[in-house]
Amino acid sequence: MTMTQEQFKELIRSQQGELNAVLMYQRLAKVVKTDKERETFLQLAKEEGRHASVFHAYTKEALKPKKTMAVIMPFLYRLLGKKRLYKLIAKGEYAAAVGYEHMIADFPEVESVKNDEKRHGDIISGLL
Repeated sequence: MTMTQEQFKELIRSQQGELNAVLMYQRLAKVVKTDKERETFLQLAKEEGRHASVFHAYTKEALKPKKTMAVIMPFLYRLLGKKRLYKLIAKGEYAAAVGYEHMIADFPEVESVKNDEKRHGDIISGLL
């Protein structure tokens, strides 16, 4: 299947977002207060890495994670507190799941990513 320029751009954006999430969760794991949260974020980081590789299989592009969210998150954790921050992160995970929905028809592997993102939202909500 030939992908359009628009699809390619979207796959690249998705791949980049997943890579950024790996760093974000790794960084959050360093600042959270409990072992349960630390282990949860390290597990999520690992899964986001798998998501990035799903998109990489389509794009064949080697991208580097951007550190922005990884730098901002520990700061927001202290500023907003766990409760408000986790709600925002969960909302982002649910939004990602919805955002990936339309890609599944052309890129079937994305379905597992979509399902994981929904589950991530549930997991993070469960930490509250």
